[in-house]
Amino acid sequence: MLGEEELLVERAVADVVAEVRESEPGAELRRYRASELTPVALADALSPSLFAEGRVVVVQAAHDAGKDLAGAIVEQSVEPAEGIVLVVAHAGGARNKALADQLRKGGAVVTSCERVRWPEQRAEFVAAEVRRAGGRISRDAVEMVVEAVGADLRELASATAQLVADTGGTVDGVAVRRYHRGHAEVTGWTVADKAMAGDRAGALEALRWAQAGGVAAVLIADALADGVRTVARVGSAGGGDPYRLAATLGMPSGKIRKAQQQVRNWRPAGLVAAFAVAAQLNAEVKGAAADPAYALELAVMRICDARGVR
Repeated sequence: MLGEEELLVERAVADVVAEVRESEPGAELRRYRASELTPVALADALSPSLFAEGRVVVVQAAHDAGKDLAGAIVEQSVEPAEGIVLVVAHAGGARNKALADQLRKGGAVVTSCERVRWPEQRAEFVAAEVRRAGGRISRDAVEMVVEAVGADLRELASATAQLVADTGGTVDGVAVRRYHRGHAEVTGWTVADKAMAGDRAGALEALRWAQAGGVAAVLIADALADGVRTVARVGSAGGGDPYRLAATLGMPSGKIRKAQQQVRNWRPAGLVAAFAVAAQLNAEVKGAAADPAYALELAVMRICDARGVR
């Protein structure tokens, strides 16, 4: 499995163990960290027992494996003993990439456990969690869950499962508002998204939640400036497939898709005004303003107003 999202790695291992135990109920699970494992110990772990009992051997943090152990992992993965399954957890990335590549070429089943970093990825995760629990959820409810619960995948999984159980399987915006009246994690990006969408009341509410949560004024100001830049860049790209534009603009496709929806209501004069507000705010939160909190509130209102400039 490739990636370092702990919840996804744990689930992938659990799925393998469950599958093995369908035919071998007493199958043993053994875990080893690559940094503490030797080729000899690996061979011993993968050796069949006297009674040919099933076994799942998990090598964790395989990206930390030395050259000898990496070679042993590849060699042992080619033809493991009957009833024994080798699971190799690799964080992905460039570190010890050759090991992951060799396992893939050797026919290993690859499960992606990549870190969930972006809001659209968290939204996809929530929707998948609802399906996993046998429920249904509306698109607006997905976004509300992500905004209310935050970025922690375990908390998202727990909250989603609870919503499905409490609603009988159909989750909508009303249900989310009922169970999540507060905002566990509001960031500068939340404020910027609402401001660029022209949601004045929502942007000011998000700003106050962010400030109450201890988000630094500089980070909120940076997010607002990035929101303006993103809409301007996406608008100048002239539309098109977000996935194709992602490589050209160097942005996630989900971010481009959201900006494409926002840019329809912006005109060049409004963006110029918003850029000026963002530039002034940058100076104010770095010491020019006596009250950075007030400067942020005023900037949010001015950016919302700039959206209507023709």
